[in-house]
Amino acid sequence: MDLFNLKGKRALITGGTHGLGMAMAEGLASAGAELVITGTTPSKMKEALDYYASKGFKASGYLFDVTNEIAAAENVALITKELGDIHILVNNAGIIKREPAISMPVADFRQVIDVDLVGPFIMSQLIAKQMIERKEGKIINICSMMSELGRNTVSAYAAAKGGLKMLTKNLATEWAKHNIQVNGIGPGYFATSQTAPIRVDGHPFNEFIISRTPAARWGNPEDLAGATIFLASKASDFVNGQIVYVDGGILATIGKPSNEE
Repeated sequence: MDLFNLKGKRALITGGTHGLGMAMAEGLASAGAELVITGTTPSKMKEALDYYASKGFKASGYLFDVTNEIAAAENVALITKELGDIHILVNNAGIIKREPAISMPVADFRQVIDVDLVGPFIMSQLIAKQMIERKEGKIINICSMMSELGRNTVSAYAAAKGGLKMLTKNLATEWAKHNIQVNGIGPGYFATSQTAPIRVDGHPFNEFIISRTPAARWGNPEDLAGATIFLASKASDFVNGQIVYVDGGILATIGKPSNEE
């Protein structure tokens, strides 16, 4: 299992204080990685670090906005000084604003693009500099099924995640010669605290997701651990510029008629 061993590796996960970011961080830590968590909310950071400590994981937290290039640069320099180089970067921090395109304020559109696309570029550029010097590194961008599909009310999110897919491919193209692998993960619909209100029996969206997903269920956060460990480990050293969709098969099918079992 040495292919998947992350002992001696340091992984920085943006937005790793809750939800899927925390699930992916936990997966990396379970494979031996030291965690560096970023966030913007002190209370969430404390809760997250307490949780990681309860699991016996080594984790440090840094509070800054990934869209602020000055703050990001200062914190990356501080992390490197206090802990050492980053071997694995997971660009997970993101937001979504649900609003019909016809009425969405331009400021909201720009904010989503800034957090979901510009933020990963800023962090990748900063961390890649030390990866290039070291001739080794893994960058994992958290994309979405909206990197491939459209959906009502998420024009900014889909534009950002589609852009993140192409940024992933382009960074892989530029940095592969430095032994850096840049790949993405596209989560499907997962059972998190955010989706809890719509996952109740009888809710139309819950029924839609279960019927639309060949696996006939929502994803569990731990379902992301395997793909994350794979893309962070030596097992993926010749995998570059790819997006791994962890979606229970949604993108593989056109769906099924309502009367089909």
